[in-house]
Amino acid sequence: MKKKFLLGTTAAVVLAAGTFGAVSANASAPQAAPAAVVAKKADADRDNLRQTTHLTIEAATKAAQVTLKAAEKENQRVSVAVVDRNGNTLVTLRGDGAGPQSYESAVKKAYTAVSWNAPTSVLAGRLAQAPNLKDIPGTLFLAGGAPVTADGGPIAGIGVAGAPSGDLDEKFAQAGVASLDD
Repeated sequence: MKKKFLLGTTAAVVLAAGTFGAVSANASAPQAAPAAVVAKKADADRDNLRQTTHLTIEAATKAAQVTLKAAEKENQRVSVAVVDRNGNTLVTLRGDGAGPQSYESAVKKAYTAVSWNAPTSVLAGRLAQAPNLKDIPGTLFLAGGAPVTADGGPIAGIGVAGAPSGDLDEKFAQAGVASLDD
C-alpha cells in the first residue's frame, strides 16, 4: 500500500510540474504583435520596396517570333534570345540552319543590352575606351542586342546572332522590340 501511495504521489508531482512548466513557458513567451501593428510597419517600410515592370512570357515569345520572322524574310539563319531585367532567359529560338555558336551569342547579346540599357552596337564602341568591359562574365560586345524599356528603364533584352553582320542581327532585334509597342 505504501508503494502505491508513493507511486501515485510521484505521478501527481510530475504531472503538476509538467503543467506548471507549460504554463510558465507560455507566460514567458513573447506575445505576437497584433496584425494592425504589423501592417503599419509594412506600410512604413514601403520606402524600402520597389515595384518593377516585367515582360510577360507571352510578350517575350511574340517578340522572339517576330524577330525570327524578320530574319527569315531576309533569308538569314539566326538564333534569338529574350532575357528579363535580371538577365534570366525567358525565350530562345534557334532558327533552321542557325550556327551552333549563335544560340549562346544571342543570349549574351540580350544580357549585355539589358545590363547597360543600350544597343550592343553602341556598347561595342565603348571597348576602345574601356577594353576590360569584354571581360565581364556573360556579356558580348558585338552588335545584335537591343534593350526593351518601359518608363525609361530596361525590362528585357533581345539578342540575335548568326547573320553575316552585327548590323543585321541588331536590325532583327529592333524588329522584336518594335513588336512590343503594338
